[in-house]
Amino acid sequence: MIISPSFATQLSQYSAEYDVLRKGERYGSATRTLTQRDDGHYEIRYKSDISWMVFSDKRTESSVFSYLEGQITPINYRMLREGTGRDKDYQLFFDTDKKQVISNQEKFPLKIEWDDHWQDGISYQVQMRQELKQGKEEFDYELVDKKGNVRHYKFKVLGKETITLPIGNVEAIKIERVYDNDKRQAIAWLCPEMDYLLVRMWKGEKNVEQFDVQLKSFNPKQ
Repeated sequence: MIISPSFATQLSQYSAEYDVLRKGERYGSATRTLTQRDDGHYEIRYKSDISWMVFSDKRTESSVFSYLEGQITPINYRMLREGTGRDKDYQLFFDTDKKQVISNQEKFPLKIEWDDHWQDGISYQVQMRQELKQGKEEFDYELVDKKGNVRHYKFKVLGKETITLPIGNVEAIKIERVYDNDKRQAIAWLCPEMDYLLVRMWKGEKNVEQFDVQLKSFNPKQ
């Protein structure tokens, strides 16, 4: 019996490094890691360090989650931001037993209706990888963002594309986020040969590039 990768008992661990570009010029770096903890849960972590003129921005976004039969279930989420302007620290705690979400910005559970398929601000990216392995081409997630608001994220596959990155030429699946209007754009490229790792992420607003994150190294772990 062949077990589908999307329903494997374990997720593949890795670390990856990226260049952060804007209009072709490098102005920062980023790392992404997926590790399994001693308690059996997983943690995905994305860190970026950006400097541009007098502006600086350092942030870490992480999610601890469980994985069972292809389903990612967030346990706690954190986004820490430091740099120019006000520092920020957002944390969410998902209590599946009490069906509550608790925020470090509030004394009491958030007044939102519980959903067993909720994702947080970064765990949905792991869920998308698993569903992409199953052959899905459209993705639909309800997630709780860093401020405790429920948001609806939709994506669709645009096709395959060979792109040139700092790590070299990569054949990737191109995915677009579907917005309610055309003012914002977000496109991601995931590479099947790297277990559907995110190899590039581009964001823009009103067709003006905001940033372009490109893979420069990849280290799979056993």
